[in-house]
Amino acid sequence: MRSLLLIILAFFFHSGYSQNNNQLLKDYRPVPIHNLPITKISKAKFPVIDMHSHTYANTEEEIKAWISTMNEKGITKTILLTFSTGARFDSLYTMYSKYEQFELWCGIDFTNYNLPNWSQSAIEELERCFKLGARGVGEMGDKGEGLVYSKPTPAYGMHIDDPRMQPIIQKCGELGMPINIHVAEPYWMYEPINNHNDGLMNAAKWPIDQSKPDILLHNELIFTLENAVKQNPNTTFIACHYANCSYDLSIIGSLLTKYPNLYVDISARYAETSVVPRYTKAFIEKNQNKLLYGTDMGFNPAMYEITFRILESADEHFYEIDLFNYHWDLNGLNLSNKALKKLYYENAKKILD
Repeated sequence: MRSLLLIILAFFFHSGYSQNNNQLLKDYRPVPIHNLPITKISKAKFPVIDMHSHTYANTEEEIKAWISTMNEKGITKTILLTFSTGARFDSLYTMYSKYEQFELWCGIDFTNYNLPNWSQSAIEELERCFKLGARGVGEMGDKGEGLVYSKPTPAYGMHIDDPRMQPIIQKCGELGMPINIHVAEPYWMYEPINNHNDGLMNAAKWPIDQSKPDILLHNELIFTLENAVKQNPNTTFIACHYANCSYDLSIIGSLLTKYPNLYVDISARYAETSVVPRYTKAFIEKNQNKLLYGTDMGFNPAMYEITFRILESADEHFYEIDLFNYHWDLNGLNLSNKALKKLYYENAKKILD
């Protein structure tokens, strides 16, 4: 009997061990066991201007639903970064411009960007978009291969500090059109995809292929951003996603201090920063005059609420894995009212007015 019992126990032990040993990280959904306060924030504490979103709504009904959500959550205006020029920008402008809650920014037309007279033709299209109603440029994007975000033509091999970009950036300054620029990616996407990678789930999904010829790495892309900002003091730049320096905010912090024409939006980097709440709060409070609220994550009501909870509450150790794709616990930053007002709308108004 004792032998039979030992066999049964061994079976259950090994079955349980084997089952647990086969758990996949992608399926991990931890539930906090700590009995901690949970703050539900349905509406932002102060009016909000969302400085980083895109044309997520595809129908009039979806646009109206988005506006309804904005009203409920306290979002007074949303900047739509279209990446677009030409007929695509015109179509998007026609669709959205009838609603005062939205402001559209255009892209740069990189068609024939390797030809001698390209800069002038790009300026002409920029001016046309401006006359139609575009009030900024973005999101321009460079993850190392060049400015590849704009539609319809990516500009492989050309970075924001390329001499061919100089007259266009200057024209943006003359027209009062800020430039929203995405440089690099979170640092763990440059790290080996192994058991030491702190951001493994996102790093494995969106790694930077460093074997590509002439690709610029993180520090080199930050250098191109600084060059463009320094060379164009009359043009306003917005480095989105903390310029992807969430692993070391002192990098972008030093640039914010050095260049009056540089701002940062905090969109789509809430998980990356709220995991280190004291460090992030200190950064935001210190640089509160240069930071802008943004989302870049659709228009679901719960999406807005999690950003408010992170910025406003003092909550600890909560998760939002499906939205952010990390298994880190999140924490509220408990920002001061002064910093919140500047982050939510005061800094944006300085740029938009």
